[in-house]
Amino acid sequence: MEEKSARRALIANPDRFFIGGQWVTPSTNAKIDVITSSTEEVFFRVADAQAEDMNAAVAAARVAFDHGPWPRMSHAERAGYLRQIGELTATRVDEMATMWVHETGVLSGLAHYATQGLPGLFDIYAALADSFPFEEQHKPRAGGKVGLLVREPVGVVAAIIPWNGPLLMIIHKMAPALLAGCTVILKASPEAPGEAYLMAEICEAVGLPKGVFNVVAADRAASELLVRHPGVDKVTFTGSNAAGKKIGAICGERIARCTLELGGKSAAIILDDYDLETAAQSISATARLGAGQVCSALTRIIVPRKRHDAMVEALSASFSSIRVGDPFDPATDMGPVATSRQRQRVETYIAKGVAEGARLATGGGRPKGLSRGYFVEPTVFGNVDNAMTVAREESFGPVVTVIPADDESQAVEIANDSDFGLNASVFTNDPERAYRIARQLRTGTVGHNVWRNDLSITFGGFKQSGVGREGEIEGIRAFLETKTIILEGFPDHLAQ
Repeated sequence: MEEKSARRALIANPDRFFIGGQWVTPSTNAKIDVITSSTEEVFFRVADAQAEDMNAAVAAARVAFDHGPWPRMSHAERAGYLRQIGELTATRVDEMATMWVHETGVLSGLAHYATQGLPGLFDIYAALADSFPFEEQHKPRAGGKVGLLVREPVGVVAAIIPWNGPLLMIIHKMAPALLAGCTVILKASPEAPGEAYLMAEICEAVGLPKGVFNVVAADRAASELLVRHPGVDKVTFTGSNAAGKKIGAICGERIARCTLELGGKSAAIILDDYDLETAAQSISATARLGAGQVCSALTRIIVPRKRHDAMVEALSASFSSIRVGDPFDPATDMGPVATSRQRQRVETYIAKGVAEGARLATGGGRPKGLSRGYFVEPTVFGNVDNAMTVAREESFGPVVTVIPADDESQAVEIANDSDFGLNASVFTNDPERAYRIARQLRTGTVGHNVWRNDLSITFGGFKQSGVGREGEIEGIRAFLETKTIILEGFPDHLAQ
């Protein structure tokens, strides 16, 4: 493990919240322990927001939106701030990466590699100031000389993020919201609040107007107060289905806007022309990312019945060779899951798989020699029926299930027989076949021969995997309201 001197908290004000452009004292002394998942040691502590703190954050964001300069700036002016935030974020990516490893157990090499490209997302969103159609001119059909379709900021946004990939989700929520002209309350997860605090420091240094970007950390009870708050116009949430359903219901009660990016139980369809060893290597390489704590991970492996046993054998060989251990060790292939509660969740699903008759082909326990840390063995189940709990519900860990299908048609049917619809992949040497099956799958993304996601196009799910989309052009639409203006003459900026 890293030396303790190198693991000191990397944030300046962990005992405060960033509200109204300054670091404010919390309403209580309540604290959240942030645990290093590979050692079970306290990494640092942050303040735990209560109702009074949430009210203060909403009030600051409300004033900044209703009376401040931010929504009244041009998109180009706001884009300038985004570019500055991106520049400063680039100087702190190593801190962000180190924080991510401690909080969630993601591999250090992966964390540092993945964070390098994230600051550039601010430039990508900033470029939309010039290309996105914030105002369109139309010819009215029911009277009037000129019709305008304008897209305006939705208002105060509560951005609620999970712990598994904080920086990525922070950027894909705050950048489009800020460009649109919204003000933001970022509610960090209690397990991984560090990146949110670092982003607050960056926004403070950039000099965003007061109240435009606010940061609090809290657990579920206080978070619900934020969702219910009448001063919040929109909630954008990434997390579990259970929490998402509750947030959606609350927003529905008060007709608040919401975007929900929820869970998945994504299928990999292996066709009869594809090499099983190659498929197994591809699946295991991505299944171990973040110890399987990726919402779009391919966890249901659907194969022709006659190839089932060979697929189980190939996956078992690949999964059993994964080296589990210290995420700071370059030789490690997979670190721990993020929390004790998460490890217990994964182990519960493994036990249900065994109890319901699935064949435990490899894994299923805790790795030998790792007495501390939230480690779980990479696990493969064979002879799985799609009705089993382990095939229906998201364990959010390094567990995959192999499900036999009689033919291609049944494979598609099994893939679609799920409450979720976030991701899928088709493994075949024939791109036309892959396309044909992809068009039949009820999922937000479909890859070919490998796990894929691409937020530069868009990301989101069908069915219980969510409501709405995130990522660049589709993502910014979520933070805009459309308005029709019909005029009897041309305004100055359109006058010819």
